Amino acid sequence: MAAKQISLPAKLINGGIAGIVGVTCVFPIDLAKTRLQNQQNGSRLYTSMSDCLIKTIRSEGYFGMYRGAAVNLTLVTPEKAIKLAANDLFRHHLSKDGKLTLVKEMLAGCGAGTCQVIVTTPMEMLKIQLQDAGRLAAQRKLMPETVTAGTVETKSPTAMQITRQLLREKGIAGLYKGLGATLLRDVPFSMIYFPLFANLSNLGKKSTEGPAPFYVSFISGCIAGSTAAVAVNPVDVIKTRLQSLNRASTEDTYSGVTDCVRKIMRNEGPSAFLKGAYCRALVIAPLFGIAQVVYFLGVGEYILSFLSKKNN
Repeated sequence: MAAKQISLPAKLINGGIAGIVGVTCVFPIDLAKTRLQNQQNGSRLYTSMSDCLIKTIRSEGYFGMYRGAAVNLTLVTPEKAIKLAANDLFRHHLSKDGKLTLVKEMLAGCGAGTCQVIVTTPMEMLKIQLQDAGRLAAQRKLMPETVTAGTVETKSPTAMQITRQLLREKGIAGLYKGLGATLLRDVPFSMIYFPLFANLSNLGKKSTEGPAPFYVSFISGCIAGSTAAVAVNPVDVIKTRLQSLNRASTEDTYSGVTDCVRKIMRNEGPSAFLKGAYCRALVIAPLFGIAQVVYFLGVGEYILSFLSKKNN
């Protein structure tokens, strides 16, 4: 039974399916989060999440809310798969020497978050450019005095155009801009999320043996995900700002994490670090709730079992 629970192929399939389903459901909210976080004083176009989504639909149509979704859906499969599968494997190995303590649970989450960043950083880099392009296009129409030419000059750049531009100008390192901030976000997130989810799930178990009911897994994933998301939101704001290539003429540019923190504090105040927190919680909560239900249902295990029987 233990070998089945840590089957790496099954865990990767579960994580990939969970990521695709979850992202499809919550991507418009994630787009609103990115655009709200990128707004600075003097160039505010949106007042809230709902205002952002309404204006996006008016100016870009319904599918404008899914700008950058193709990149996210393509890369979220390995990203979610790595994060969820790595945590399970780390927990399994750390529990071999005895009880899985809170410290060990946090270490497992730390390892999972670190592994995930390898895929997360380029994905986030491309996704943010595509998501924010609509905000800058709207500013060109409504606030032309605030917009200046950016690194990527195409009005509606594609993922391939951005990738080619970055590789040509900065090499592979260009795709990993904001790596430090991504590590500062994703490692603490995993260290909070996975132990919290595990302990919440244990509280909902009907017996000491076996998994918690699926609805307990879903609720635990939502609570743990939203809690971790809000806790690391200040770093997510920094990461979003650092990874944005295009800027309005009235907006600050940043040389690194420390410079970004200093300028945000000076020009926008501490409250700026909570920008998009509500949206981020709404994105992460169902995303990880869905992921845990997929794990509970054992979709990956079922697929592998079906393929094995078919081959035999």
